[in-house]
Amino acid sequence: MANQLDLEEQEQLDQLKHFWKQYGNQITWLLIIVLAGFASWNVYQYWQRNQASQASAMYDEVERVMRANDMAKLDRAFTDMKDKFGSTTYAQQAGLLVAKSYYDAGKIDSAKAALAWVADKSSDEGYQAIARLRLAAILLEARAYDEALKQLVGSFPADFQALAADRKGDIFQMKGDRAQALVEYNKAYKALDERTEYRRVVEIKLNALGVDPREPAKGTPAAASQAASATVVPALTPEGKK
Repeated sequence: MANQLDLEEQEQLDQLKHFWKQYGNQITWLLIIVLAGFASWNVYQYWQRNQASQASAMYDEVERVMRANDMAKLDRAFTDMKDKFGSTTYAQQAGLLVAKSYYDAGKIDSAKAALAWVADKSSDEGYQAIARLRLAAILLEARAYDEALKQLVGSFPADFQALAADRKGDIFQMKGDRAQALVEYNKAYKALDERTEYRRVVEIKLNALGVDPREPAKGTPAAASQAASATVVPALTPEGKK
């Protein structure tokens, strides 16, 4: 019995040796690749956390300099942040804040440059949309209508589509294109939630152009029903009786 067990163990060992001889290198390399990938992932996660921590600290510095209203230091701090942490959300948030600070200080070109950087470099669609809308507003104020419209070309996230249409309406109204302004204002009005205060702002703009968006359009069933209900039917007087 003992000899039989020894023979079985020897046979299994020979099979294992044969298997390892045939597939050992592939298994070894596979393990190396898996372990290397795991190690790389851990290193990347550490790098990401470190980047976020440093970017957060620099964002705080940008805020501090901005509150101090030191434009020279703000220029340097924002430039450093773009160079070192430009891919982080902290840098993109800083770009929006810095642009407002520049605008308030009368540095319009710097404000436009900061907003253009966020619109071009941000990986977040929301930040991109905000930057494009604000940049369009500055260009509208400078009467650069065509440039302002270029900022609003293309798609916007759903939450910003109404605001983009409203801004387009402002631009077309300033250009004297009443028909196109009405088209964009109507888009904005329909897209905004009824409970949103800004919907009332768009309604006022439409009213100023002679349109009440709450009234049904002519030719629609609602308009016909409203017209029929408004028709006065003469009362039957005693004199009218036979």
